[in-house]
Amino acid sequence: MSNRQTLLLAFAVIVLSQSVPGQQSTPTKDRQPAVAGQFYPGDVAELRSMLKDLFSHAVPSKNVKNVAALICPHAGYVFSGGVAASAFNQLDVSKRYENIFIIGPSHHVGFEGASVYISGNFVTPLGIVPIVVGAGSPATLRDIALVLRPYFNDRNLFIISSDFSHYPAYDDAKKADRATADAILTRSPDVLIRVMKNNEESGIPNMATSLCGWPCVLTLLYMIQDDPKMSLQLIDYKNSGDSPAGQKDQVVGYCAIVVSRALEQKKESFNLSDKDKKDLLILARQTVEQYVKQKTVATVEPSAFSKTVGTNCGAFVTLRKNGDLRGCIGRFDASEPLYSVVQKMAVASSSEDYRFSPVSPEEVDQLEIEISVLTPMRRIKSVDEFHLGKQGIYIKKGARAGTFLPQVAEETGWTKEEFLGHCAQDKAGLGWNGWKDAELYVYEALVFSEKDLHLR
Repeated sequence: MSNRQTLLLAFAVIVLSQSVPGQQSTPTKDRQPAVAGQFYPGDVAELRSMLKDLFSHAVPSKNVKNVAALICPHAGYVFSGGVAASAFNQLDVSKRYENIFIIGPSHHVGFEGASVYISGNFVTPLGIVPIVVGAGSPATLRDIALVLRPYFNDRNLFIISSDFSHYPAYDDAKKADRATADAILTRSPDVLIRVMKNNEESGIPNMATSLCGWPCVLTLLYMIQDDPKMSLQLIDYKNSGDSPAGQKDQVVGYCAIVVSRALEQKKESFNLSDKDKKDLLILARQTVEQYVKQKTVATVEPSAFSKTVGTNCGAFVTLRKNGDLRGCIGRFDASEPLYSVVQKMAVASSSEDYRFSPVSPEEVDQLEIEISVLTPMRRIKSVDEFHLGKQGIYIKKGARAGTFLPQVAEETGWTKEEFLGHCAQDKAGLGWNGWKDAELYVYEALVFSEKDLHLR
């Protein structure tokens, strides 16, 4: 049995035999597999054969470097095993982790916080640290993230256990699951919370939840939000209606998402022509208009853009109305082509910025669109290395982080100390002087708007 297959088996043993908080056990009582013969075959030979088949038909490795975490399903193998195998296929078989943390939701008992079984071991082929997370408040999940954050490093692997939508019809599940997955890919806990609420209030028949392990996924996002080194990629999606054993009237959704850690590397200078800028602004405008009015997003033809616009870059899309901010969301990671990031951030800034209500169709023509294309971040040791107005700042301490784009300095007229203080206090939640003992990163942005290019 391969390392990936062994890990998938151990994952199922743990998440499907979760401990109950407060349950008393003898000091040496090990936890036995709870659903062998139900969620997966109990016979060794049959299980080996099934795992071999699942991995052979799963999405193969996409050569993702430095995998830090996986989000994968935990239902019966006949339904979700293929998607789970797609997730585990992304692991480098030559990589050796010191610890593997499996964070799964409590499906049997509701409680606030996290539970770790300490009265024995889980009987699995591997030594793994399983943590069961209750349906906690965001504040509690942030606290859990702070505790786990020191272990979220290159030596360890985190596996986040969650299925997606529960019990809507096949097509409804695909739509809701895509929205939830896209929210996760933004790395923003606030965006995910908002999308789950939108799904809940959308009136989808038989929708019990968008994400049964949402506390686990939120905990992960609190650990990686705004971290410029982290990238997320959707690897596979299916729901139980895709299984020969499933039905399409009520399904459960399954996603495989990989989180990777970027290596520090030098990049060549990057610049955009006026045509590139116009192409991106037109794309953002058309995307906002179509999404706000029709709730659809057009397919982008890569050949319509220059090679530069096809380069992987981070970017922010900012919307203004009558000169006032109307929405602004972006990504630091350079995991997708620039045109794709701009299109996704155009949708997000018009509908997912938690500070504002979604843009209405009547407002679209009143908007001015600005795009900020980001250069790679560089850590600085002293604020003397930070050039106000030219560079943006990224402040990070533990699981808390925040940023201001370079143009914020010009818009506000703040001094360097005010710029840093407001970012630490208002964006990172560290207090006015929180930047003084935090990690500081700087970056530059190529900023251009419809007004600059005479498009409005």
